[in-house]
Amino acid sequence: MFKINRTVVQVFLAVGLSSSFALAQSADWKVKKTAWSDADEKEYSEFVSKIGQAVEKRECNSFQSCLNHPNNPYRGSDGSQLNVFADCAKLSYVMRGYFAWKKGLPFSVVSGVELRQVDGNSGDARYSRFGNVVTERMDFIPKKSATGEIKFTNAITAINKTIVNEVYSANFRVNFEGIDSSKLFADFYPIELNRDAIMPGTNIYDPNGHVAIVYKVTDDGRIYFIDAHPDNSLTSGLFGTKFVRSNPGQGAGFKNFRPIHLDGAQFDASTGSYYGGTVVPSKDSELPLHSLMQFFGTNLSMSDWKKGVFQIDGTTYAYYDYLRMKMSKGNLKLNPMSEIKSLAEDLCQTVQDRLEAVNSALKSGVQQKAHPAQLPVNIYGTSGEWEESSTPSRDARLKTSFKELRDLSENLLNLYNARDPRVVYNGTDIKGDMINSYKAVVNACKIQYTKSNGEKLSLSLEQVRARVFALSFDPYHCAELRWGASSAAELATCTDDSTKRQWYQGEQWLRNQIERRYDVRMDFSLADLTGPKPGAGVATPPDTDIIGFLSK
Repeated sequence: MFKINRTVVQVFLAVGLSSSFALAQSADWKVKKTAWSDADEKEYSEFVSKIGQAVEKRECNSFQSCLNHPNNPYRGSDGSQLNVFADCAKLSYVMRGYFAWKKGLPFSVVSGVELRQVDGNSGDARYSRFGNVVTERMDFIPKKSATGEIKFTNAITAINKTIVNEVYSANFRVNFEGIDSSKLFADFYPIELNRDAIMPGTNIYDPNGHVAIVYKVTDDGRIYFIDAHPDNSLTSGLFGTKFVRSNPGQGAGFKNFRPIHLDGAQFDASTGSYYGGTVVPSKDSELPLHSLMQFFGTNLSMSDWKKGVFQIDGTTYAYYDYLRMKMSKGNLKLNPMSEIKSLAEDLCQTVQDRLEAVNSALKSGVQQKAHPAQLPVNIYGTSGEWEESSTPSRDARLKTSFKELRDLSENLLNLYNARDPRVVYNGTDIKGDMINSYKAVVNACKIQYTKSNGEKLSLSLEQVRARVFALSFDPYHCAELRWGASSAAELATCTDDSTKRQWYQGEQWLRNQIERRYDVRMDFSLADLTGPKPGAGVATPPDTDIIGFLSK
């Protein structure tokens, strides 16, 4: 008979308790350095790059799953209690906060904003017309209590809850004059448009209330980003016209975290951590990469951002062309087939990502519920079930990218005909070769959506493009309508009643619009859906037919 050795048990329990205690201690957010060094910033950039590579390869699809991926150098050091839900703007903060915790670096975030006191600035701080100012900040710095004990922030709680609950996209919507005072300063600052400034870890703020994070810049100047969504999923994408320029007061564009340091902190040898002190931001004048160029153009004396021009050696370029040239190593060369292929491949991934989002919504069963009596106040910026399951913003970016692809083909053709030295093409049929380049991606890119009866239906990228303005963003519609079915055969399995079909028909003019307007009320009833309203909806969608254009 086996006899339990109590000594062994006691030793085992002691080791177990010691390990548990060590794990609990590891959640203490110690500050081992009073400032982020250039080496720390480089390491953070590499951390973001590795996470982005895993997302691109579809090896992880949420921040939490990416933390468990081998590309995370700190994998296995978090314990089982870290369970991060990070969408949109929150991802930037939790990534930065997670890295700061692991490296023992100071961290501080904006925890409150209000609208700037400017005439005409009103509404939701996430979409304010002229941006916000900082009203509160939160520091994650050890403090000494009245009894002399050093109190540490619990990093698990901070990353799981505190940071996620305190920050949102309105934090990015701060006037380009980023520091309001020595204490109430913005977390980010606008940067130069070059490879030294835009790197993995750089944030891209879309004035339509969305944030993405750069994870890769190619030698030919393409910028790839990690995108976080309301359903907690992560995807990757290619920067382009879906990120629009806007008035400088909204602070949109490329932004890096503002460097901070601790002033007056003291070091405690027993814990190996600094404590106390004041978080001090770097001023704009101290930041070599700070620039207002993306707001006002290369002629910074311009006061009207809409008239800003972007010039290289005296030649004026469209903003996106200028950026691509500045981000390219050496002189940018444009191979028409390669350009079409890259954007088409990005579109393929975007469609695959939409498939996962729609599948998640359908799995929740929301499409089986009765349609609400009204749409949300704004279909793009809302909360709850609509935010989690609808796709108006995602669909608008998809439509914009299809239009960008069609416009790219026209632009490349015009450059070629003008003998622009940037275009590299030695063939005899540039239109046909661009079509073939697109078709090669189309033939390789297939999605299968599940119809309401469980049957699978395959769609090519070109089929999705042809029905892109028919894709329903409304989560209360059946799978067939979510994927733009129009034929009686495909719609035969849709169980939506006549009322839901009327909602679908009435929402057509909203689907035609690729511009995301967060400043317009859209809480329409079914009876209101009679046609475009001021700022909401358009009668005719833009042309996205690349094959049709190149076949002329």
